[in-house]
Amino acid sequence: MTARLIDGKVASEAVRTAVAAEVARLEADHGLVPGLAVVLVGDDPASAVYVRNKGKATAAAGMRSFEHRLPATASQAEVLDVIARLNADPAVHGILVQLPVPKQIDSLAVILAIDPRKDVDGLHPMSAGALMTGLPGLVPCTPLGCLYMAKTVHATLAGLDAVVVGRSNLVGKPVAQLLLRENATVTMAHSKTRDLPAVCRRADILVAAVGKPGMIRGDWIKPGATVIDVGINRVPTQDGKSRLVGDVAFDEAMAVAGAVTPVPGGVGLMTVAFLLVNTVRAACAAAGLPAPRI
Repeated sequence: MTARLIDGKVASEAVRTAVAAEVARLEADHGLVPGLAVVLVGDDPASAVYVRNKGKATAAAGMRSFEHRLPATASQAEVLDVIARLNADPAVHGILVQLPVPKQIDSLAVILAIDPRKDVDGLHPMSAGALMTGLPGLVPCTPLGCLYMAKTVHATLAGLDAVVVGRSNLVGKPVAQLLLRENATVTMAHSKTRDLPAVCRRADILVAAVGKPGMIRGDWIKPGATVIDVGINRVPTQDGKSRLVGDVAFDEAMAVAGAVTPVPGGVGLMTVAFLLVNTVRAACAAAGLPAPRI
């Protein structure tokens, strides 16, 4: 048995195509062009690549892209001033501050400063509270991507056993809430969970989001399960270079599971796609229009 590969490139392109069509419709029917502002503090190479990719994706979807770069020496007051200006700018519907930020800046203060209506990362406590209570709001992009990928395998998630390994505010907690919304039976697992392999083995849907390379072994996986690997870990290779791997032992999982997301080429691609979705949703809400058709 070899698992089906859930191709993030194919899935993300389907979402981006839908976004571009909705953006074109909004501009034609309402003169509305969604705008996304990305703030980068410092010169971290990985963050710079992420910001560049987000800008390209935004422009490719027909949206406005605003990029604000501040030096690594920028003060918290300077960062908060940029956010305040973006909050007040009607052309900006989504604001994303690329994390991590330099140590002199309080990341929580930055998150709290973003208008929740423009919080396309879904990290503001008001966004988290809306998700928890079932109210409308913006949801973190990576969990939305995880849910979308699970739905490419299962016509319905209702009644399925889902296990989420990891309890971060960015992925673990919100993906659990999204699965609950779909009427899955959800178990949150973490470093203090007793007999974690046995807990994982119950899962029809297993979401791994712990940041530990290859932690989820093949014999932790229920035969035929859907495995969503959120981990992105850089590990050294024998030639002195490095490669990206997930939290799941990929080859072992492919021999047991029914469907598996690869790393790279999986959930990471979905994160940018749903950043665009969130920006369009925020733009429609700001204009008093119905939720977009994506």
